[in-house]
Amino acid sequence: MSAKTSPEAPLPIRSVLQMVAQWIGKLGTVWVEGQITELTARGGTVFLTLRDPVANVSARITCARGVYEASVPRPVDGARVVMHVKPDFWVNKGSFAFTALEIRPVGIGELLARLERLRQVLAGEGLFNVDRKRRLPFLPGTVGLICGRDSAAERDVLENARRRWPAVRFRVEQVAVQGSYAVGEVTEALRRLDADGEVDVIIVARGGGSLEDLLPFSDEALVRAVAACRTPVVSAIGHEQDTPLLDLVADVRASTPTDAAKKVVPDVGEQLTLVRQLRDRGRRVLRGWVERELSWLESVRSRPSLADPVRELDRRAEQIDALRDRSRRCLDSSLDRSADSLEHLRARLVALSPAATLERGYAIAQRPSGEVVRLAADVKPGDELTIRFSDDRIGVTVLPDE
Repeated sequence: MSAKTSPEAPLPIRSVLQMVAQWIGKLGTVWVEGQITELTARGGTVFLTLRDPVANVSARITCARGVYEASVPRPVDGARVVMHVKPDFWVNKGSFAFTALEIRPVGIGELLARLERLRQVLAGEGLFNVDRKRRLPFLPGTVGLICGRDSAAERDVLENARRRWPAVRFRVEQVAVQGSYAVGEVTEALRRLDADGEVDVIIVARGGGSLEDLLPFSDEALVRAVAACRTPVVSAIGHEQDTPLLDLVADVRASTPTDAAKKVVPDVGEQLTLVRQLRDRGRRVLRGWVERELSWLESVRSRPSLADPVRELDRRAEQIDALRDRSRRCLDSSLDRSADSLEHLRARLVALSPAATLERGYAIAQRPSGEVVRLAADVKPGDELTIRFSDDRIGVTVLPDE
């Protein structure tokens, strides 16, 4: 391809195509993986297209019938295979294709092993964590539905949802749900519904099928697209026993499309019954509260203090009069006892007082200082004393004994 050319010295097209064929021939062989589509056999040659299950990319493959028939089991349209191919450029037609040297169908065991490795990788990134899953709205305004064209899954979802809630609205995206175009179409439909502000929840529904039929719903690109959605996603793929990776990353897993309709849309009959039950319960609670309050009010009104307030006042007045009379009697009795005790004390004081003794004819001898003379021996001749009688006192001088 390094030949020098110019408008005056061009190369024939055959020479250019021969150089392209020589350059491609140097690339050697390579093992590739993909999904078979458009498989046809003519004579001793088998023609097929090998498509990438994720990207919208495909390549033409030719192989000898012997190579094709040597593969066990014999691959069919839609099967996933691993091929050992050699790139070829056909100079006569100016076309590029691969020549298959060996074909190996991807077995169920190998598929399961690949899915398990992918599951572990995605789980390690936290795409299956419960804390990242969102709750479904109680009553979605619009439900997005991704399903096959004219499929039983679509009919199951629509009929069951409208039977439960007739006013529910759907935006249906019909796509391929198996085969080489399934991943791209489902992913694109998912992005359109997620971008629609009126869609509150998205259902991805498909009926049952083999492991190969459900492989698109375990594709890494689709799983990551669901994880990136802002709208809650419900997975309703296959039957109860089918568990594609989409079930693990979705916010809610439904066992069947019918179960998805039940999880997304409430039953109007059940809700009406619940409303009636709550209304009756509220009435019972309110009626019970009113009855308790009326009973309390009636008991309060029946008390004597409220039934006949004047009577209660009269009773209280009688109690006050009785307490007043009792206090007066207690006070009079206490005063009488105190008067008697005082009279007795006065009589005792009078009986024991010096004046009473003096009135009986006794006298008290005192010195001028007021000291009482108790013994005659304490008095000397010439001492002046005061003799105190009951009515008066006189001064005397002590004379010596003759």
